[in-house]
Amino acid sequence: MLQEPAKPGNLQPKELEAVYAISSAVIRAVNTDDALDEIINLTRPVFIFDNIVLYQQRSDKNLEPIHARAIGRGRFLEADLAWGESTAYEAHQINQTLIRVEDLTDVINDRTGIRHYLGIPLRLGEEISGALVFIRFGGPPYLPDQIQLAEFITLHIAQLLERHQLVERIAILEARRRLDNLQDDFIAMISHELLTPLGFIKGYVTTLLREDTFWDEKSRREFLNIINDESDRLRELIDNLMDSSRLQAGTLEMNFQSVRLDTLLQDASVRARSRDENMKVYFNQPIKGLQISADATRLSQVLDNILGNASKYAPNSPIKITVERIDNKVSIVIKDRGPGIPSDHLEQIFQRFYRLPGNTNTSVCGSGLGLYICRKIIEAHNGEISAQSSLGQGTTFNIILPCEQPS
Repeated sequence: MLQEPAKPGNLQPKELEAVYAISSAVIRAVNTDDALDEIINLTRPVFIFDNIVLYQQRSDKNLEPIHARAIGRGRFLEADLAWGESTAYEAHQINQTLIRVEDLTDVINDRTGIRHYLGIPLRLGEEISGALVFIRFGGPPYLPDQIQLAEFITLHIAQLLERHQLVERIAILEARRRLDNLQDDFIAMISHELLTPLGFIKGYVTTLLREDTFWDEKSRREFLNIINDESDRLRELIDNLMDSSRLQAGTLEMNFQSVRLDTLLQDASVRARSRDENMKVYFNQPIKGLQISADATRLSQVLDNILGNASKYAPNSPIKITVERIDNKVSIVIKDRGPGIPSDHLEQIFQRFYRLPGNTNTSVCGSGLGLYICRKIIEAHNGEISAQSSLGQGTTFNIILPCEQPS
């Protein structure tokens, strides 16, 4: 048993050089396993060992090997099984550097039968959280200056693990902070989106119920239409939230069947024009009678969302739809001539709850779920959806779908 701490003044120049190189490896480490491999490779030329294993304490107080290398004679035969577990446990328990020799020459007829174990407790901060074990087969015994070098190496490995734990804690705290911010933003956004139609509905219902005022039939019908529209908007938001949740969990069922794509697109354009009488939809070289395997309801939901966005964000812009079959896939391109989307937002518009910042048009509102739902539905069809845009020149959505879905 050894209790005297390591002293750097006792190290030889080559050993000091190795220690400095190991310190540098710890400082620049990005991946813990890669750093441990580099430390082992730097250690081997100045400190001979055959096997090395790093044990770390788990939450249940047991030790678990987290990194091991067989680098010398330990690469052969049963020597691979010699990892010094009992030495690690004892060094960890007594908090002291420990030397043990195991003689198995009556069972093993070569040098691997004599095993020299060097166990060094691993200290993270004020706690003993594991042990590092060096193993030599057939000798030589560990000398005091070699043990001091091994203790320095263990100290650097402990610093590496401590740094790794610190990085993990920071990442967890940052993730929690971002989650809290996302939850706050989500609550604020959903509250606003829910309260806006509810405010309209409550206001107009209260107005209609006033007994001190008489409303003519035209005004009354106008108020009822607003209530109806806002109720639809509220229902759409709730449906989007439910669909988003199911798609996120992978529980939204798809009913695939053979559908005519041209009919699906025509119906979507009719619905879009019924919602916005100023919308003009043109078809460029429609493919008559092209059939694909799809969930007609969900694919219609995608088309309605894209055309609805064009109506909101590119009002009075003509919409051109191009359909093209390429081998066993079909391409649906929907292009508007609106203000466009900044290039650094194109990838993010398909993220959940993402809305373009700086939108000054207060009449345009949304939950940031529509395009996320579109992407998930298209992916469920084994397809792809993407967007291209140039500011001032419009936005193009490209949907690629297979003509046949796997059973």
